Amino acid sequence: MRVSDRANSFVQSLQGFIGGKGGSSSHQGYTPVQQFEMTDHISSAAQKSGDESNSLGNTVEIRAVASNDHGLHRGYGTNSSHAGGGEGGAAVADNEAVSEGLHALEGKKVRWYSYLTTRDFWIVLVIGQVLALAITATNTFSSLLVQHGVSIPAFQTFFNYVLLTLVYFTYMLYQYGLRKFGRILWHDGWKYFILSFLDVEGNYFVVLAYNYTNILSAQLINFWAIVVVVIISFILLRVRYKLFQIIGILICVGGTGILLASDHIQGTNGGPGVDLIKGDLFALLGATFYGLTNTFEEWFVSKRPAYEVLAFLGFFGIFINGVQAAIFDRHSLETGTFDGPVIGYIVGYTLVLFAFYSIVPFLLRIASAAFFNISLLTGNFWGTIIGIRVFGYTVHFLYPIAFVLIIIGQLIYFLAGSMLGDSKKPWLGDAQEDGIAGLGTAKLKAINAARSRQLAAEEESQPATQEV
Repeated sequence: MRVSDRANSFVQSLQGFIGGKGGSSSHQGYTPVQQFEMTDHISSAAQKSGDESNSLGNTVEIRAVASNDHGLHRGYGTNSSHAGGGEGGAAVADNEAVSEGLHALEGKKVRWYSYLTTRDFWIVLVIGQVLALAITATNTFSSLLVQHGVSIPAFQTFFNYVLLTLVYFTYMLYQYGLRKFGRILWHDGWKYFILSFLDVEGNYFVVLAYNYTNILSAQLINFWAIVVVVIISFILLRVRYKLFQIIGILICVGGTGILLASDHIQGTNGGPGVDLIKGDLFALLGATFYGLTNTFEEWFVSKRPAYEVLAFLGFFGIFINGVQAAIFDRHSLETGTFDGPVIGYIVGYTLVLFAFYSIVPFLLRIASAAFFNISLLTGNFWGTIIGIRVFGYTVHFLYPIAFVLIIIGQLIYFLAGSMLGDSKKPWLGDAQEDGIAGLGTAKLKAINAARSRQLAAEEESQPATQEV
């Protein structure tokens, strides 16, 4: 057995791990074809000359087998098939391989704190704080715009959707082509339109709320986004939260409550507000939109490539946000002064928000919408740190205490969980067969675990084979 024969086909390796079955690698014309993101650790030197597998960079093409129009009960296979096994046999073998890998990862002997010692946890924790800093930066740019007499809550976000479209929509067209893009737009376009609408309205109403109510009321109501995420995930996505996750969320909320209390003590909560009832209703509506957006985006990126989700989010966002800005921000655009500093603030706001949108899908895959929202609770702390230099704020002694409480809550959230954390999504099936093998997903971790075990087993048998 030659060493290069071990990696002729990704599925052949997995099939050998499951049952030792062989097969020839060939295109079977499966429909529909989906390009899924997936880290490829197989050496390119191991590919056979003239191999028909279509890989681009660090992606491997995975094809959907026996898919229906509603996207239910999908089995994902690859370009390989069993001799005489057909499409269903290849898909079943792949799902069995993923299931074996998942069970191996979840079946490891772990302690209650084991996930906290993994690289994944610290990546999740750091990325959560990076996103909180990004949100704080966008709020800072918005405040600077208001100080310069420019209030364009809808229009300033418009450029973010334009940038998302330029980057991700262009890349999606390059990957898919016009024909496949048209099919996705026809079948799933309405879903992406709803996602984009929720996102645009969430941004708009939260910014609008600050024009009527005070900061304390608006931020307290923003807690409602966490409640919305938990309820929607529980009812629609079948997520079952563990006791430690609930305790962690409550501790994070309590820490943020201390932050807001310190703002009230210092008198930095923004005063009585112009119209508290109207502003609070806007904040409540915006928080609801945010919670729905985060939950549905987690569902989307667990099933589809992240660049596709961001592409359609930007594409539809241009039209929705553009119409809204033309209606509600027209007066501000006509009377505002767009000098150098204002343009600089808009550019900074757009670049930071674009980076935020680009990172969020990864966090939603490796963690969850709930953890994403509690990660953003430290935004008040980072806002004060930035405000010390930009707006001359002072730090109350309760701020460090509140920040530590929020971080402790995030640590507790992952206690007594599996080594997969929140990356295994219950709505994707036991073997995650309805999901994408993308960066950060449990499916990719299981595939890599199964592949590593297969290669290790073949390396052990290699000396005996050579002696024979």
